[in-house]
Amino acid sequence: MTNPSIVQQVTWVYTEDLPGTARFYGETIGLEQVLDQGGCRIFKTSATSFLGVCKVRPGRHVEPKGVVITMVTPDVDAWHEVLKTKGVAILEPPAYHPSFDVYCFFAADPNGYKLEFQTFRSPAWKMP
Repeated sequence: MTNPSIVQQVTWVYTEDLPGTARFYGETIGLEQVLDQGGCRIFKTSATSFLGVCKVRPGRHVEPKGVVITMVTPDVDAWHEVLKTKGVAILEPPAYHPSFDVYCFFAADPNGYKLEFQTFRSPAWKMP
């Protein structure tokens, strides 16, 4: 039996400040907001991937521990400069990590969620 297809992906995170977090992802990061559901906003990160940001509500928590939102890009250094210029908190500067064969840096969103801007160096990773 074959599994049904998956055609899109949404990662959800939560915030106490939905307008401020939406401004961060929309204006600072430059993601296109594709849906406003009132208490949640959805931003396009690629052709089929999305980041959803929701106002915290019962049963949901702002819990950045252990969460990494990774944006795969061919130009890590350019992203680092853009975010540094915009005053985004940089947690770790760009560096090569041989154990994963990636080049990346880490920043933080206003809620403390860790953002990673990364490029895979492995030829096994197929980037569009």
